[in-house]
Amino acid sequence: MSVSWNPWHGCFKISEGCRHCYVYRQDEQHALDSTQARKTAAFDLPVRRRRDGRFKIPGGEMVYACFTSDFLLEDADAWRPAAWEMMRLRHDLRFMFFTKRIERLRDALPPDWGAGYENVIIGCTVENQAEAERRLPLFFDTPIRHRIIVCAPLLGPLELTPWLSPAVGEVSVGGESGPQARVCDYDWVLSLRRQCVDADIPFRYHQTGARLLKEGSLYRIRREYQHAQARQAGIDYKIER
Repeated sequence: MSVSWNPWHGCFKISEGCRHCYVYRQDEQHALDSTQARKTAAFDLPVRRRRDGRFKIPGGEMVYACFTSDFLLEDADAWRPAAWEMMRLRHDLRFMFFTKRIERLRDALPPDWGAGYENVIIGCTVENQAEAERRLPLFFDTPIRHRIIVCAPLLGPLELTPWLSPAVGEVSVGGESGPQARVCDYDWVLSLRRQCVDADIPFRYHQTGARLLKEGSLYRIRREYQHAQARQAGIDYKIER
């Protein structure tokens, strides 16, 4: 089971992967300014309790954190210590967040982080080779107990072999969604899979994107089918560690 937890909402764009951000599309429908970060009503969700004293989120759940912002957003610096503390207190939950601001992580870590909280998984997002070469060295230079590489939205071919080691828990790949989505070439996806298989690193194809180029044909895939069709491709690579 999994739970979404968005302690704050809003972000500002910093790279090509942000160009057609789904949060901006959703906010436009409600006349909201996505660049204005704000705490949400769900800020303290992990530590909320029921009337009988039990936590509203039961132990054992995966909590996907900050998927309508960036956990390392500069505007959230004042709120982040409390979010770290909730993650520390709820050691019976697993938390996962992705970031395009990995260069900020080391300075944003809580004092007792050490080699990393056992229950926190951090994903570094890389959408093209330039960002992979800029972000991934910083990612691996920061103490993290559980890390994944997120190639989404995948905007070009990627060579990740230099960073594929047992320190990587998974490589997750997806195309871009939305009416202005850029093309994702299935050959790029298969290349990443081959790299992961060669390095014996788990690989997951989590989303096709809205425009998929495969074997010379361009497919337009509706949003509600993009995750299911990626799963149906049957190319995930799982290993037991």
